[in-house]
Parts: sequence; structure tokens; C-alpha cells
Amino acid sequence: MSDSWKLTLPCTRAEAEALDFDDVRLAAIEPAPVLMTREETEDDHDDWRLDAYFEAKPGNATIEAVRALIPSARDAKAEVERIAEQDWVTLSQAGIEPVHAGRFYVHTDTNRGEIPAGAKAFRIDAGRAFGTGTHETTAGCLQTLDAMRARGERFGDVLDVGTGTGLLAFAALHLWPQARGVASDIDPVAVDVSRENAAINGVKLGRGPGRLTLVAASGVDHPAIASGAPYDLVIANILAGPLIELAPGIGAAVVEGGSLVVAGLLDSQAGDVARAYRAQGFRLAGRVDNGHWPSLRFVKRLRYAPDRVRRRGGKGEAPGFGSW
Repeated sequence: MSDSWKLTLPCTRAEAEALDFDDVRLAAIEPAPVLMTREETEDDHDDWRLDAYFEAKPGNATIEAVRALIPSARDAKAEVERIAEQDWVTLSQAGIEPVHAGRFYVHTDTNRGEIPAGAKAFRIDAGRAFGTGTHETTAGCLQTLDAMRARGERFGDVLDVGTGTGLLAFAALHLWPQARGVASDIDPVAVDVSRENAAINGVKLGRGPGRLTLVAASGVDHPAIASGAPYDLVIANILAGPLIELAPGIGAAVVEGGSLVVAGLLDSQAGDVARAYRAQGFRLAGRVDNGHWPSLRFVKRLRYAPDRVRRRGGKGEAPGFGSW
């Protein structure tokens, strides 16, 4: 294995949490770096750092593209370190802690540790689609889904929008093993990573009960997604801006009486996101707070008598479904 390189810049916690790993300023860097943020001094919000791992030595343009993501590092010295004959992805995973949320235990290949008794473990390695992993958003969604299953809620058609590594779709199919699943991401690389992770974790791909269909799609306007609509459970762990922009399409993809779980937003953005989905006929039914990252659970209101709500393929499908 050839040498790899690490670029380190100081940052704040707020900058780390707001980091956009799909930023256009990184688009010209091939292959894309693995970015990791971590706390340097416990409980010091101003003492964090960003590590960017590269397969080749980053040039000045690359360093400045990464620096542009961190306003407070404008005048900071960029530390560039050569890492001899080591796996840069494995190195980037150092310091990542496993996530234990509800019945789920999520680990990488390097931090498996001891799986808690009774937990369902998933191995999700850092890599091309990992980003920070923003554990608070992931954990919040896992806790929400686990609580829904514990209450006896049942779902037969699940859509995971912006699936990233595939984890939340995998968890949903574990909780509701007879459900038909669809997971989408705007990034084809994320879809490839999800496919690899499905193989690692024994998740069956394809169509039909207990299987997951993977698709590269922007939003929800894709034939593979439309053909499965409406869904009685939709999950969207993405950013607040896309959540608001996609509200009409995501809202239309949920059957009346169905559930929607959203995350990836900050505390300060929760009100705007909730208003966007109330406008699509949803009511806020629950919330899980993990640090500054809430996960919101909505239920789509019934506009008509319950016996008017139908699944796809039957007479009297949910009215007002538009292009679906």
C-alpha cells in the first residue's frame, strides 16, 4: 500500500457540526478525502480539529479548499503529515466510538469491542460515504425506530432518503423483517458503499418482502421510488435545507396515517423543518434530542375517513398523490 497523507486544521465545535461533506469546494479533489472532526479539549467548544486524509500529498489548492470549510482556520497553519505504508481509511477510523442506540450497536472494523447482550450489531466502516458519521443524528434515528417497534407499530413499505451508508434502512428491515425497503442517495458512491455494507451485514438486496432496493436518485422523483409509493414509513437523515426543499415530494411519498422520521438538523432548525412538514399535512408526534441534533417523528394526518386510505395497487389509492 502506498503512503497516504493527513492534513490537520483547528476548528470549533460549531464548525465541525456544520461541516458539509458534499461542499462544491471539494468536488475537484479526486479521490475525495476522508474528513474527520474531533474534540481536542473536553467541553471546550473552541478546541476541535479537522483531519483530512488523502491518498496523495495535498497541494496548495487542495489545502485552501479544505481551509475554506473552516472560517476560523483562515490564518491557522495547516499541518501536513506523511503517513507511511498504512491504510488511510483505517487511520481515519481511529477515535470513532461505537454507537449504542436502543437495541442497535454500530461499529467499524477497528472498534468492534464487546457487543452488548441482546443488541443487533451492524458493521459500518469509515470510508467514501462516511463523513463524520454525525453519531447524534444516527443514534437519534435508531432510538426513534426502536421505540416505534417497541410500541408495536408495524410497517410494510419503507423508504430511506439520503441513505449514506445504508445503516438506517438496514435497521428498519431488522425491525420489520417482512417490509419492502427502498434506499436512495444523490451520490452514486454512497449507493455503492451501501451495497458493500449490505453484503457485510447480511442484508438482502432486491425487491420483495425483507429485501432492499438501492437507487441513486436526487430527492424522491425516481421511477424506482415512485413505483413503491406510497410508503408507510419514510426516513430522511439529511440536512435541514434539503429536508425543507424536499418536503412536498417526501410528504407525498407517505401514505395517510404513515410515519416520517427526519434528522440531520440542528436545534435551531427544528422549527423551520416542522413547519415545512405541517404544511404537507403532518403532525409532530415525537422528538429525540441528542446534543444539538434532534430527530423528529411525524405522522401524516388523515384527510379522509380511514377506510378511504389504501395501499398501492388497490382501488381508491390515497387521493392527491399527484405524479406518483
